[in-house]
Amino acid sequence: MTTAVTTRDLQLDIAHIMRLLPHRYPMLLIDRVISYVANQSLTALKNVSINEPFFQGHFPGRPVMPGVLIIEAMAQAGGILSYMSNHERDPDVIYYLAGVDDARFRRPVVPGDQLEIRVAVETVRRGVWFYNCSAHVDGQTAVKARITCAPGRET
Repeated sequence: MTTAVTTRDLQLDIAHIMRLLPHRYPMLLIDRVISYVANQSLTALKNVSINEPFFQGHFPGRPVMPGVLIIEAMAQAGGILSYMSNHERDPDVIYYLAGVDDARFRRPVVPGDQLEIRVAVETVRRGVWFYNCSAHVDGQTAVKARITCAPGRET
């Protein structure tokens, strides 16, 4: 039987996330991991602030988080899950976004929102991870998509 491990047990705050992902400002889009089950699922948070650089142009007077960045946040959450589930076997691997399917955008994400990103493993084939992902704000689905993460090496 698999049990969920919480952030407190793993200490997956921003400092820990920065050790797992190569992304940095302004492209690091995960602030905290709040739950994790190896090879199964991960839930992460992204606090959306008006200080995000993309809000200057998307859109002036009506700031909306670009959908492609919400997809990227889902991919980063998937990368963390893939790495944490596999790092003992291959500690030097990095996971890249390899595919996005069936993306659906249900509501805008605006400054002040907190995205709850849920990633669930659909399958793993030859080291490639396939995820069902969703991003929620206040319990409402903002975005759903199927994400594929493929392993590679840092150069």
